[in-house]
Amino acid sequence: MVNNPASNPMIVLREEFDDWGLLFDPDNGNVTAINPVGVSVWRLLDGKRGIEDIVLEIKKRYSDVPDKASKEVETFIEDLADRGLIVDS
Repeated sequence: MVNNPASNPMIVLREEFDDWGLLFDPDNGNVTAINPVGVSVWRLLDGKRGIEDIVLEIKKRYSDVPDKASKEVETFIEDLADRGLIVDS
């Protein structure tokens, strides 16, 4: 589990239409598509916030955030970590 996730500084975020994004890893050429909430989460990965802090910020930005948001954000962050897109600061 990643406690204070930070985006890997080598990863490039390219924002697409409708606020979707692409995360590009120049080391291996892999691209990961993320939805608008994923883009918001990515921008919050500064190594200072924990998952609950990120969820609270998402709840401020979006309406109708489900109760299971904490688990979904945690799963998303763990997936990014598994892909080497984030680091635990």
